[in-house]
Amino acid sequence: MGSPYFRFKRFTVWHDRCAMKVGTDGVLLGAWCELPRVNNKCVRVLDIGTGSGLIALMLAQRLEQDRQQFKIYAIDIEQNAVEQSNINFEQSPWALYLSAQESSVQKLVDNEGFDLIVSNPPYFQNSLKNPDRSRATARHTDTLTYTELLAHSKRLLKNDGTLSLILPLEAETEILELAKTNKLTPIHITYVHAKEGKPAKRILISMKSTSLEYRELIISHFYIESATSPRSEEYKELTKDFYL
Repeated sequence: MGSPYFRFKRFTVWHDRCAMKVGTDGVLLGAWCELPRVNNKCVRVLDIGTGSGLIALMLAQRLEQDRQQFKIYAIDIEQNAVEQSNINFEQSPWALYLSAQESSVQKLVDNEGFDLIVSNPPYFQNSLKNPDRSRATARHTDTLTYTELLAHSKRLLKNDGTLSLILPLEAETEILELAKTNKLTPIHITYVHAKEGKPAKRILISMKSTSLEYRELIISHFYIESATSPRSEEYKELTKDFYL
């Protein structure tokens, strides 16, 4: 068995009650996604399928370092995940600015809108399910399809809000088609490779809700490992404020 917690520089994530543990995907999204700029207003963030609360905690640290006011709302359909993320939030330096509730994004009601929505969503489709029900729910798209994720994200975003996701490479075509359907404009796609010479396995993608500002799509590649280390120099640079 692995450790029941993962310690970062400024916070600890307990994940013993969560189906999905702290992993590279969540760390990448939390460190990679672009922070919103809202002209001295309070930044509102939504983390869909928060699990242990890892991404929400990373964004809280980044927003504080950026000297922005913020409020981060996290949702999950698993009660254990919500309880665990709230414990992690309460034990962090940002307890006043983080909260988690048991809800699906399909049922979430919000009248103010979010400046940023992030999600490391369920990603397995048409594959054998884990016998552990909560782990299967966290990993499969049955409870949250990509169609629903983008449609409800669009509904909940502010007019110039951003949606940032990490997904398997195979989802790219579907996600880009759904983005077009929902009038979400991709602004940055990063292809994530285990190491140079290996094909990408994940994509990090950010898309804007309707914006008056034209932004050319940025396409980049990211390598987790180097030839001599399990963490490449660019991975170390991206995550330097988090890992011990």
